[in-house]
Amino acid sequence: MTDDQDRPRAAAAFDALGAEYEKAFAGSREHRHSLEWLLARLAPGSRVLDVGSGTGRPTAETLADAGHEVLGIDVSPVMVELAARQVPAATFRCADVRDVPLEDGSFDAVCVYFSLLQLDRREQTDLVRRLVRLLRPEGYLVLATVPLDVEGVDAAFMGQPVRVTSFPAQELVALAEDAGLEVLAEEASMFTPAHPDARPEPHLFLHCRRTGQPRMG
Repeated sequence: MTDDQDRPRAAAAFDALGAEYEKAFAGSREHRHSLEWLLARLAPGSRVLDVGSGTGRPTAETLADAGHEVLGIDVSPVMVELAARQVPAATFRCADVRDVPLEDGSFDAVCVYFSLLQLDRREQTDLVRRLVRLLRPEGYLVLATVPLDVEGVDAAFMGQPVRVTSFPAQELVALAEDAGLEVLAEEASMFTPAHPDARPEPHLFLHCRRTGQPRMG
């Protein structure tokens, strides 16, 4: 399946889930801890990019409520509509983040919570490198994923068909470091979404700071 075919497939899955996704993941203490980690380091009025912003909760809402300027980008029109209604203090755009013109060095932080899994490994690597370039020097990037050694696997996520690609934890850390990030903290856990079709899944949160430019290669 080509990338152009994968994009609407990913959007359709999350359109179908809508608010159910927010309910299923509302109990993630690790996600809340990750946001607290970021909030403790951001200067007042920081500009934050939320990649794969979903319904706007908890990420965009938590950051906007703390007085930060949040831009959320998501491929799902249903998610973006929900987010705009639920978090009016933030700005949301329905788009693939790879297609949105954004200025290098224009964000104090970037959040990437579970939004890489629909991309293949080369696309994930390229996107993380681009997101690092969007950060100001010493800016923060928080990345969460399901750390599995899988590539292009067709699966069901909360009853919806998805194609999943990920990296094992050690390779994800190496990807972040090669992109010009210093990994300041890691948190690994098991989490079961509150949904009848959900299964326990490993979660990994990387809390990083931009220290340089992506390495060549």
